Amino acid sequence: MNIDKADITIINELQKNARIGIDNLAEMTSLSTASVQRRLKNLRDNGVILREVAVVDPSKVGQLMSFVVLVELERERRDQIDEFVRRVTKEPQVQQCYYVTGDADFCLICTATDMNDFEELTQRLFFEDANVRRFRTSVVMGRKKVSMELHIKESD
Repeated sequence: MNIDKADITIINELQKNARIGIDNLAEMTSLSTASVQRRLKNLRDNGVILREVAVVDPSKVGQLMSFVVLVELERERRDQIDEFVRRVTKEPQVQQCYYVTGDADFCLICTATDMNDFEELTQRLFFEDANVRRFRTSVVMGRKKVSMELHIKESD
């Protein structure tokens, strides 16, 4: 898909505020509202825009703790990796899951109400999985930047 300057403006503005109005986007891009609507549909249909979500403050909904968990698997057969990914994908307390290189196989970002809640999560995800060799956890001391925004520039 060819993404031009107007598309980049639309994407960047939606990343800042998904509730921005079509009229505002039209003004920012110097396009008609119908053209902006067509572009938005095209961006969604082509999978450029995957979802439009609300960003929630975890502390306001009782998720007072966040953790970075590095997971090392015992064996890395494709079916075992897929099974681990299925399990963590289903788990609502896992916000992000990355398949990584280095000492660990996966890096997870998790939330919990307290340490007991996190301990229950570790039981479900790690101790009950014979393919998890080990996991290392870092407790998040403070959220300094949290974003899923991508920095998109117009190509030269």
